[in-house]
Amino acid sequence: MSYGYRTDILSTAEVLERYSAGPNSGVFTDGGAMPNPGPGGWGVVHVQDGHILSEKCGHSPDTTNNRMELTALIEAFKLIPPDLEVTIHSDSNLCVQTINEWAAGWEKKGWKRKTGPIANLELVQELWALSKTRPKAKLAWIKAHNGWLWNEYADALASRWAVK
Repeated sequence: MSYGYRTDILSTAEVLERYSAGPNSGVFTDGGAMPNPGPGGWGVVHVQDGHILSEKCGHSPDTTNNRMELTALIEAFKLIPPDLEVTIHSDSNLCVQTINEWAAGWEKKGWKRKTGPIANLELVQELWALSKTRPKAKLAWIKAHNGWLWNEYADALASRWAVK
């Protein structure tokens, strides 16, 4: 998401009219700030067989892209029951790698890493804890603005504050 420079910020209704590709089930997240740092937003949509089960979005007046992406993922994990088998999609490869590859090691080392402090540590720890309580949820990276309906919908939710 790139607020301020984009002229293509769509409403959720426009997204539903324009897009149809991609998976029909899962949880889709997005977040960003513009400028970075600056005001930002996040969005989450949970769909099953093309039907919206739930959605959430929020805004922060002073934040970063990574904080909004992490917040979207935290809200996604909170949105689903602990025993649900589902894929949670994020277009932030950094956030996906943080949880899928690095967080377990950081936790074992007392939340330290050789290269310096972990950015947004409190959000990373919250997301990691939530992910462990939902072991059937799989976190997967998705290319941003790839034309998938529900990825674009999450972007529209995250962008809502910018078009009000």
